[in-house]
Amino acid sequence: MSEELKPQVLSNRWADAVGPGGHGSPRDLCRCIEQISTKPQRPTRFHRERQDTTAPGWIRLLELVEEAAADGREVFKPLVELTAEQRRQVVTFPPTIAKLTSVKHLVLYGSNLVRIPPEIGAMRSLEEFTPYTSYRLHWFPYEITRCPNLRRSTVSTRAIYGNYKRRPPFPSLSAAATGTQGIDLEDLDPGVWGATAIRTCSVCDQHIEGVNLRQAWISIWTSGADVLPLLVNACSTTCIEALPVPAEGYVQMPHSGGPSVEQPPAGRQPR
Repeated sequence: MSEELKPQVLSNRWADAVGPGGHGSPRDLCRCIEQISTKPQRPTRFHRERQDTTAPGWIRLLELVEEAAADGREVFKPLVELTAEQRRQVVTFPPTIAKLTSVKHLVLYGSNLVRIPPEIGAMRSLEEFTPYTSYRLHWFPYEITRCPNLRRSTVSTRAIYGNYKRRPPFPSLSAAATGTQGIDLEDLDPGVWGATAIRTCSVCDQHIEGVNLRQAWISIWTSGADVLPLLVNACSTTCIEALPVPAEGYVQMPHSGGPSVEQPPAGRQPR
């Protein structure tokens, strides 16, 4: 008689990336991007949530960033230090992540984030980025391209704009071609602009005046694993023209989003 086969036991790769449980869900439900292939994709727009800077989760996150900057740690998993309720209170990261110059692996597994601040570009040691199962995180700042050592990422690609599996539309951009006048870039509606403030150019890092702001979408390889949709906040058409060629199999120019932008057919991951 042959020896009875033992069931295979699979390890949970992300077991140490999940924070403590508690009452309620650690994240909000998001229906921005349709996951059912039989349904047509609806127009999309940015999440409107503003960060509540009085929330206990935000205050604790600020402390954790300072602790990580002080001890020079190479792996940063801040959400494991928050309760489920506190994780739900965090919808972005503070600009102080620019201090995390020693961090090589940023783990944001299962977050409730809706945006990443451009200051992630100052994390020059970053080699691996893991926002996996952050289903409300649909795009990333162009400044992430300033992380020269970024080689690995784990992203829930079905949740991002323009993903090759479903090709959901990008939100329309207000400052796409001609700039804007009379806009206070220190007090923006994130549901329109993708941020509550825009201060510097994503390309040249110079200060942006409201009248000069141009916004564009571009899809490029940001690591060896993923093509990500990146939001560019540029100070001039010259900076828009200086953007790299988009990844093959995606819209082949910087664009202003909206349902009218023609994307390649959904299908296999382009290479």
